[in-house]
Amino acid sequence: MKELIEKIAKAMVDSPDEVNVTEIEGEHTVVLELKVAKNDVGKIVGKEGNHAKAIRTILLAASGKKGKRYNLEIIG
Repeated sequence: MKELIEKIAKAMVDSPDEVNVTEIEGEHTVVLELKVAKNDVGKIVGKEGNHAKAIRTILLAASGKKGKRYNLEIIG
């Protein structure tokens, strides 16, 4: 999952070398922290949060077979 989010984020931003995804694993939940450059936060979030919602939808669909719940936090 970490690689999936990283690949999507790198394709969306101007500074792909500053994209970093950290995985924090709990018992039933995994939190993915997506860190991007300050000037790229808007590109990840999108207008009215549409890009972030789309990324979270992809994450939800991909996590169905994993048996864990994945949450995405965007840090700028």
